[in-house]
Amino acid sequence: MTTWDGSGMSQEDFMVKDEVIALDEDDQIVGHVNKYLSHRFVPGTPRGILHRAFSVFLFDQDGKLLLQKRAASKITFPNVWTNTCCSHPLYGYERSEVDKPEDLKDGSVPGVKNAAVRKLAHELGIAAEDVPIDSFKFLTRLHYYAADAVTHGPNAPWGEHEIDYILFIQVDSSLSMTPHPDEVDAVKWVSLEEMDGMMNDNANLWSPWFRIIMERFAREWWLNLNDAINTDKYMDTVNIHRFDPPAKHRGGAGVTGLVEEGAKAATIDKSKKQGAYGKVPTIKAGKLAQLSHVDEVFAALWFKARGAFSNNLDQEDSDVAFCNDMLGKVSRSFAAVIRQLPKMLATDIVVFYLVLRGLDTVEDDMTAFDDIQVKIKLLTKFHETALVDRAWKLEGVGQGDERVLLERFSSVTAVFQSLSQGSQEVISDITKRMGAGMAEFVSKDLGQGTTSTVDYDEYCHYVAGLVGDGLTRLFVATGIEGQELLLAPELANSMGLFLQKTNIIRDYLEDYVDGRAFWPQDVWKKHAKTGQLGEFALPQFRDNALACLNELVTDALALVPDCLAYMRQIKDPEVFRFCAIPQVMAIATLAEIYNNPDVFRGVVKIRKGLACRMILESGNLEGIFSWFNKLAEGIAARVPALDPCASRTTEVCKIAVDMTTPTGKALGTSRTKLVLFSVPVLLSAAYLYRR
Repeated sequence: MTTWDGSGMSQEDFMVKDEVIALDEDDQIVGHVNKYLSHRFVPGTPRGILHRAFSVFLFDQDGKLLLQKRAASKITFPNVWTNTCCSHPLYGYERSEVDKPEDLKDGSVPGVKNAAVRKLAHELGIAAEDVPIDSFKFLTRLHYYAADAVTHGPNAPWGEHEIDYILFIQVDSSLSMTPHPDEVDAVKWVSLEEMDGMMNDNANLWSPWFRIIMERFAREWWLNLNDAINTDKYMDTVNIHRFDPPAKHRGGAGVTGLVEEGAKAATIDKSKKQGAYGKVPTIKAGKLAQLSHVDEVFAALWFKARGAFSNNLDQEDSDVAFCNDMLGKVSRSFAAVIRQLPKMLATDIVVFYLVLRGLDTVEDDMTAFDDIQVKIKLLTKFHETALVDRAWKLEGVGQGDERVLLERFSSVTAVFQSLSQGSQEVISDITKRMGAGMAEFVSKDLGQGTTSTVDYDEYCHYVAGLVGDGLTRLFVATGIEGQELLLAPELANSMGLFLQKTNIIRDYLEDYVDGRAFWPQDVWKKHAKTGQLGEFALPQFRDNALACLNELVTDALALVPDCLAYMRQIKDPEVFRFCAIPQVMAIATLAEIYNNPDVFRGVVKIRKGLACRMILESGNLEGIFSWFNKLAEGIAARVPALDPCASRTTEVCKIAVDMTTPTGKALGTSRTKLVLFSVPVLLSAAYLYRR
């Protein structure tokens, strides 16, 4: 163990020499890494590496706060005003700066405080005896990330991703200091009123962490400085407060470096969907490849020739008409198969869909909420506000038609309140449970995926398994299906998980670029060489990427028996189509992406002609069995002999083939006639199963 000595070292030297404490999102230590690697926002580490930090707020006896302006020579966030001192506890020094869990539990955090004393001396020339360890008060922790896009532009290769320990301290007004010119350009003692004036002056730049701390916490603490420093009134040793950065600090080279190809290959259409949609390529079959499948061309032409859809919604009611119009605009896939449902069910499902789409829009918007607590409150209270108050609306959230949906949500509320009491109870209950689940995950750092398969399954349950539960209950509540459908709720959950896992696997790059990935770490870390999820997007790691992809596809395929068992129970033909078509599209997507390297350069789509043909042939159980049989056999035939998951993949495919073989034969004449009779209502479902 040695003593830290920064004399004669440049900012570049510190980046290489200093080892910060690497963390998981729960502030548990997972190792140590130099500042250079931890602060690089590049492909492979789009948010750098999460590490521990501290922010010192130093006050004089008059209650004035000492601000510093970071030096122009600083590599990250130069020329910005911020709190007194911001830096990192380091690993490997004699006066330990590494805190144990018990140090946090009692609020003593001696490691962070040792680091604060060291950096106050280095940056500001404040003697250690003027800032004794016992004078610091630990208050709370915040987890944030921020790309330094203000300094380095949208392709910024630098940023901060920290769990920041906030420390307050009050010192004698005669404090002596000598700022280090390579660290600090200026210092200033300010009152709260003076600081507000500075922050309102657009000529001043501010660090993103300081803005978050001031807006969320420090103002109240400053106004009650004695209580903040000398009592435990504001100390919080339990919670980690999580924040998305201001809009100008999102992005960075870790994102833009991966989407340069996408910018050329995809049209970014802000009217369609927030997040990374349109920023990565959509990979689909070319015209020649499509024309080589004559049967699919025939199926597509059949759709085109059949004309208008049937619509069982009441178009005379203005609120229902709005819902019908919005359904067609925001679903991109489900509109036709919902509208063709029996009249006593169609309106209920439209409302259910639009309510959950509104909830999903709040969850997906990564730019509208500077304070994540606002988003969490909206999600957890959506069922109590949007479904109760006919005047409720939400402005400035989402993009395109989703934004319009939330701005004019009162029409959805009105139709919801006109439904039967049973349907209202189902929709409200699912909205409540889904909102709570979404809130749990928006507070997590998902830059590197979910932490485990358990978390992955739990997320899929919240956002899709609950949909299966709600749909089943609506089928029964409206009398379309019998009570026996409620006896095995795990089957409905599996239906939802099968769809959601397919989407998550296919959308690897899109989700990664958006900063919210869902591939589980206990799976992908088995295959990764660098320990970073983003490496799979790089060509040199392609073999490892495919092995991980194939394991996740295999995990999804294990749900097939439950999905088939659920569909065996459906009796109403329109409800059957409504349930069956997404499932067939899902297994077709899994067959398309299995062992397919294109997953790591864009979003892979199945051929539209193939989608049309599957819809034509999925009108009953025999039809979907035929497709599941064929597609599972196709995956099994392509399993690489050396794939680490080869035996398991072969096994789950065999189970699917065995389950579907008795009815997995060529279409008979009677079945074809049954399917073609109601096919016109399914045109838009040819594009079904887009996330």
